[in-house]
Amino acid sequence: MKAFTYERAVSPAAAAQAAAHLPGSKFIAGGTNLLDLMKLQIETPTHLIDVNGLALDRIEATPEGGLRIGALVRNTDLAADARVRRDYGLLSRALLSGASGQLRNKATTAGNLLQRARCPYFYDTDQLCNKRHPGSGCAALGGFSRQHAVVGVSDSCIASHPSDMAVAMRALDAIVETVLPDGSTRSIPIAELHRLPGDTPHIETTLGAGELIVAVTLPKPIGGKHIYRKVRDRASYAFALVSVAVIVQADGSGRVAVGGVAPKPWRVEAAEARLPEGAKAVTDELLAGAAPTRENAYKLTLVERTLRAVLAEAGSQP
Repeated sequence: MKAFTYERAVSPAAAAQAAAHLPGSKFIAGGTNLLDLMKLQIETPTHLIDVNGLALDRIEATPEGGLRIGALVRNTDLAADARVRRDYGLLSRALLSGASGQLRNKATTAGNLLQRARCPYFYDTDQLCNKRHPGSGCAALGGFSRQHAVVGVSDSCIASHPSDMAVAMRALDAIVETVLPDGSTRSIPIAELHRLPGDTPHIETTLGAGELIVAVTLPKPIGGKHIYRKVRDRASYAFALVSVAVIVQADGSGRVAVGGVAPKPWRVEAAEARLPEGAKAVTDELLAGAAPTRENAYKLTLVERTLRAVLAEAGSQP
């Protein structure tokens, strides 16, 4: 790990301002992803800004009937919150599918949204990776790609987004609240937070320099049956090969978001209109334009079969 300086932020605006003015700065809260990357010298910040003391660890009701989740709310606390379990069961189930209990005790809401790809070529500094060194190439394209993305990819990167929580947030139409270095605030629909790789896979979000996430807001609950199904190589502590987040209403309408298949939580609203036609119709629309490798083409079928099982569980058409 390379040497770095450290400070404790006194306010969100001060944290954002410090990050913008000090090149090489990174925010740190739980550190469950950042510290690992620093030990491998994949992330090499010269300055860490500790945001743990900013009182962003509350879950509060909004005037509109939703919930405002502070950026520092730990995953364990969010999953266990009675309001989340009752009204946003999809989110609670997704959180409990991710990582171990020990990690959920430390991991934060904002950190979960911003975690880096788990591509083995990203983690191996002897391999080519455009996320680590823009323009160097992507070793995954000609390498072992079984766990990688099949849609939304480019010739520069095929890594998938690792978060379970973000998939549920995408289905719930969450809004991400931020503070900018000048003290102003911004609200970003979660659909617009994560970027597709294109030619710049090292730029993973639409956040600006120094911009700090302070909360995530969930709209008023929409009811229905909430199901999160995660398919992985082992029973626990593994990232999704495919995950499916579904909300199904009594009239058969609903929402579908998918993880493990794209560089961002994947939802195509037009596909949801085809829910009455069944899983295959939805999957065909959801994964239209997919560009799988030989090793991960199985994900196209796996999404369909997982979605079929989820819709059957929900009592909707298979």
